[in-house]
Amino acid sequence: MFGHVSEKTRKEVTSKGSGGMEVILSSLEVLMTLITSVSSQLKLKCGGRRTGVFVSKGGTAVLLHLLVSSSKDPPANEELMLHIHSLLGKVGLKDRKFGVKARLNGALNVTLNLVKHNLQNYKLLLPCLQVLRVYSSNLVNAVSLGKSGALEIMFEIIGPFSKKSTTLLKYVMLTSITALLCVCSSGMNARRAVDRGHLPTLLAIYQDWHRNDTRHRHVVIRKSILGCIKNLTNIKLGRKAFIDANGMRILYNTSTECLSVRTLDPLVNTSSLIMRKCFPKNRLPLPTIKSVFHHLLPHIPAGGPVAQLYNQPPGVDDVVDESDENEATEVDTENDTEYEEDETGQKTQNDDDIETDIKKLRPIQVNTRPFDELRAYEYFCREFSENFELHRPIIIPTTPSSLGPQNRHPLREDLLTPKSDESPLELDSISISKRPEGTADPDLVCSLGRLVLDAGVNGDSVDGPQEEGGEQAVLEVPDTAALLPLHDPDLYLEMVKSTRSVPAYTEVAYPDYFGHVALNLREPILERVYGVQRTKIFQDIERLIHSSDILDKVVYDLDNQRSVCTRGSLKFNSKFESGNLRKAVQVRKFEYDLILNSDINSNHYHQWFYFEVGNMRPGVRYRFNIINCEKSNSQFNYGMQVLMYSVQDAINGSPHWVRTGSDICYYKNHFSRSSIAAGGQKGKSYFTLTFTVTFQHKDDVCYFAYHYPYTYSMLKMHLQKLSALRTAQIYYRQDDLCETLGGNSCPLLTITAMPESSSNDHISQFKSRPVVFLSARVHPGETNSSWVMKGTLEFLMSCSPQAQSLRESYIFKIIPMLNPDGVINGNHRCSLSGEDLNRQWQSPNAELHPTIYHAKSLLQYLRATGRTPLVFCDYHGHSRKKNVFMYGCSIKETVWQTNVNTSTCELHEDLGYRTLPKLLSQMAPVFSLSSCSFVVERSKEATARVVVWREIGVQRSYTMESTLCGCDQGKYKGLQIGTSELEEMGAQFCLALLRLRRFTSPLELHNHNSHPLDTENDLIDTRSIPNITSPTTYVLEEDEPAFLEEVDYSAESNDENDPDLQDNHALPDPNSDSEFSRQDSLN
Repeated sequence: MFGHVSEKTRKEVTSKGSGGMEVILSSLEVLMTLITSVSSQLKLKCGGRRTGVFVSKGGTAVLLHLLVSSSKDPPANEELMLHIHSLLGKVGLKDRKFGVKARLNGALNVTLNLVKHNLQNYKLLLPCLQVLRVYSSNLVNAVSLGKSGALEIMFEIIGPFSKKSTTLLKYVMLTSITALLCVCSSGMNARRAVDRGHLPTLLAIYQDWHRNDTRHRHVVIRKSILGCIKNLTNIKLGRKAFIDANGMRILYNTSTECLSVRTLDPLVNTSSLIMRKCFPKNRLPLPTIKSVFHHLLPHIPAGGPVAQLYNQPPGVDDVVDESDENEATEVDTENDTEYEEDETGQKTQNDDDIETDIKKLRPIQVNTRPFDELRAYEYFCREFSENFELHRPIIIPTTPSSLGPQNRHPLREDLLTPKSDESPLELDSISISKRPEGTADPDLVCSLGRLVLDAGVNGDSVDGPQEEGGEQAVLEVPDTAALLPLHDPDLYLEMVKSTRSVPAYTEVAYPDYFGHVALNLREPILERVYGVQRTKIFQDIERLIHSSDILDKVVYDLDNQRSVCTRGSLKFNSKFESGNLRKAVQVRKFEYDLILNSDINSNHYHQWFYFEVGNMRPGVRYRFNIINCEKSNSQFNYGMQVLMYSVQDAINGSPHWVRTGSDICYYKNHFSRSSIAAGGQKGKSYFTLTFTVTFQHKDDVCYFAYHYPYTYSMLKMHLQKLSALRTAQIYYRQDDLCETLGGNSCPLLTITAMPESSSNDHISQFKSRPVVFLSARVHPGETNSSWVMKGTLEFLMSCSPQAQSLRESYIFKIIPMLNPDGVINGNHRCSLSGEDLNRQWQSPNAELHPTIYHAKSLLQYLRATGRTPLVFCDYHGHSRKKNVFMYGCSIKETVWQTNVNTSTCELHEDLGYRTLPKLLSQMAPVFSLSSCSFVVERSKEATARVVVWREIGVQRSYTMESTLCGCDQGKYKGLQIGTSELEEMGAQFCLALLRLRRFTSPLELHNHNSHPLDTENDLIDTRSIPNITSPTTYVLEEDEPAFLEEVDYSAESNDENDPDLQDNHALPDPNSDSEFSRQDSLN
């Protein structure tokens, strides 16, 4: 066809009767025919492929050159410009370099001038605006067009709603708005638009369209207007102009009117994003972000976190954000997956973080310390040099106890089950305290006596609780020792006496005293209600719009306790072991903002909470907002609930921690996070955890916690009870590994089986048992690790045949709590040194990190004496993943994740590190093999797992992570995890170790020619193990994979690449758009 037209043109031009004008007109006619033909070809089926071919053959440059050359002699031919721009609108979407080509050819101003001079010529205006929109997708072009007056031209086109508008006019309106949206993506253009007062204009236009579009036929136009407002508010000047123009109230009112219509959610969500972005940044209502408590260190390393914290210049306000500009430096990340701080304090795993140095991945083959320095640790391995004489009972010394029958208080069992005609116990204004046995002493060790419940007026303590007749009477508590084999309230009090805290606590929390009995009921993962997060955000926005309704009443404050007013409000308390709540502010009648205390000698790590609430009214919905959380996401967005313990229920026979709370969500708030606490990053914000609770009893005392509390005193009580369970067949010894910075002892347990006799063979077999080294609770906020450890210890001390066989197979060295000080003082991650102890294993300091220093020294001693542990496992908790899983160490799997070229011989390693996780996946219903990872990252080189693997030479060196939320597999799928499941996991770990012995014993390995992993049936007879639901294939995933649950994050996403606004394909064709067609038919 093109050849035919070309031949015809040549003949007409060369004909003898043709004059100059006739030749020109004829050429123009032929050119129009060519362009029309090309346009029709590109509209055919498979036109996208044809357009691509057209672009690849240089068609874009030809069209642009034609556009520029045709415009040099005005007036330009309107029909020609119409066809050229129609083609460019299609071609521009397929040509990635379209913007650059247009700028270099000088086409930008040509199109812009056509728009400027044809504002009423909608037929030509529409394709020009479409091309202008494509031009503006290039940021350089957007800036250039802004300088050339594109903003003013766009605002001449954009106008209020009109019923007389035709479909074409409304489509022109939509196209011009989207073009403006692209132009305003440039910060320079946004500033220019704000300076010229266009933001109030956009708000007025949006309000007008909202008011008149009652049948919601033009949602795309309304959302596009919001998109322009959103781009203008990306700069600080735009946010201020938005506030000055009463934008918060306008968008709040229009959004609330849209809430009832589900199809208008895109408008509500975009409005929510704009309002949250423009909400004035507030400072936390604190005098300083440093912890309320301070512990003097023996020395402060120069350049360390504590030195930086306390060497700030005088007058520096560490609460507010220091940045002058907050120019969209941070996008909302609630809908993103930010890698978890599991055993690290940093994001995990990306390719840049993976260790690629083979030398660093290989174990160190020499002892790094002289043996003379390690000889002192022989004391903790006395079992290897002990001569057993079995003609008399063997008593292995443990921590002495001062308890005796004479110290037990009588407890009434009839209180466990209240009579049906009894009214609930009145607990108004009661608090737990210690009645001194003699003269009062400020020292906790001397001042603690027996627990009483003070029922004095206004909370004032009296000599003892009063009956109605005025005589003193002790309010007795249920004997939870009868329900819990390892719990004894009076023994717990004795353990508290020797616990040293920085605040010198003189109170004990009821749950720790009464004890916790695991629920028999299943607690399902909470189903998220659609729109709940958006509703909470709108309630927060109401604080600014209706500021007169906000009480702003401080009801609890560790910084200034004298300024507290609790009349007519809930009463809060956290001054007990492991407690954490710094401040409570009543913002509405039944709503409270809560602020957590940072770790001691630190200014961050806000996650663990444990506090008491009293003076409540039953049947009322109370909302609690923890407003200074730091992580960008949480399992609270995926069905996890907070834990609550009711004293009234405990006294009535139900001493349970229960999952509670509704309308739970976790989102970024308007409280600015100081750059000092954010590692120098500016523009950061805190996050809010919000939950709603309805109390059941009047004047109850309830406790809330992030996870099931497990205090240091509770550990000491459990160890005391466990030691009483030992029999003549059990070797159990408890030593104090060291003293912590806070003056507390760090228990070290040695558990194994006694030799069968004192014969040389039996003694030799005893001493040749491999060592298993276990530790837990290096991070205080990961209380689930202590419950798993409790399950392990109880299994090891039980009388079952499997436990006896396990003790006969191994010698266990166990440090059940590596960070006692952090646990005692309510820290989330650090010790009193203000540092994450799991980052200190490479070079621990004996004074600042004593538990890590001596634990590593003990491991070094075991290696130096030829007793390198067969297994090392550090128990942890994970806040952002479900199930239980392991991190291990592998050279091969680390290198496989990178592009490093290595020979096969360099990557040779035993696959034995996979055996234990494989066993656990088939034995423990909560264990997920697919979540395990064996990659070594640079950011984790100082953690226990990596250091023990590399420096001690333990191939099976693991971190075992337990979920804080629940499970998405196995028999516990869809359920939140409880203490019974955690303790079961600890016991299953022991059973897996027992089966592991089969594959590590020299005799067993001799009988198996192949590696145990080569034959799955040889590894485990799955028929003998019930409830096998975990996968058995090896799937290596990231440490923190993306969440797969469907969550209503639409109100939180701040994705600048909104497909409805920025994808040029999203705009409907005016000839086929049903929205405009319907509207046009109504006019």
